[in-house]
Amino acid sequence: MNILVCIKRVPLTGGKIVLTADAQDIDTRVLGFTISPHEECAVEEAVRLVEKFGGSATVLTLGVADAVEQLRDAMSIGIERAIHLETDGREFDAVATANAIVQAIRADGTNFDLLLFGNESADAGGYQVSIRVAHALNLPCVTGIKALEMQNNRVIAKRETGGGGWEIFDVALPAVITVKEGINLPRYPSLPGRLKAKKKPIATSAPAWENGGLEKIKLVTPPEEKHEVEILGKGADAAPQVVELLAKLGLL
Repeated sequence: MNILVCIKRVPLTGGKIVLTADAQDIDTRVLGFTISPHEECAVEEAVRLVEKFGGSATVLTLGVADAVEQLRDAMSIGIERAIHLETDGREFDAVATANAIVQAIRADGTNFDLLLFGNESADAGGYQVSIRVAHALNLPCVTGIKALEMQNNRVIAKRETGGGGWEIFDVALPAVITVKEGINLPRYPSLPGRLKAKKKPIATSAPAWENGGLEKIKLVTPPEEKHEVEILGKGADAAPQVVELLAKLGLL
């Protein structure tokens, strides 16, 4: 089984996002970077499938030179090789990103049985790239998956529904699957794994920048939530105020 996992280098989730003065980019001077969380689970799922069924897994990313760090992270837990579509820093939109990935898959020449994506990236959250890749390659695509099983050259993909049930898809390979965080618990890279990753091959190419047709006007950060704390008193002296407050809230 040959598996391709597509990942994206994103700012560390949970960090404070600061924009550049022109509101066109994220100020990355003090930010750390990681693999998008859904895609971390896609990497783990690929490694588990290869461990169980044999074969090989490849990781691919489109991004700046420093994105090699995220490729090495993926290889440190068991991915065999990597493809780096190195950019000059200009942003590829979803259309351009999908086109670059499709061209790289065709140029690589490997007949991938399974293409894994994160359900959406942690920064843009466009939900588009995987579907565009599947459409261009004329492959079936199932999104939002929380469980995977392989059976007789088919994949059984399960998606959670709002009521706690499951939607189950029986899809012939090759196929494109997008996974959600929670499908597994990604392992941490070990020191031996990191040392091995440094020796694994990374095929690097520079796709021509493409204007996919989407125009970015500006970035906007979400408003910060404000919290207020009122100290009613200390010890037993606060009891009357607590009773009064509970009465105002209709809890008494």
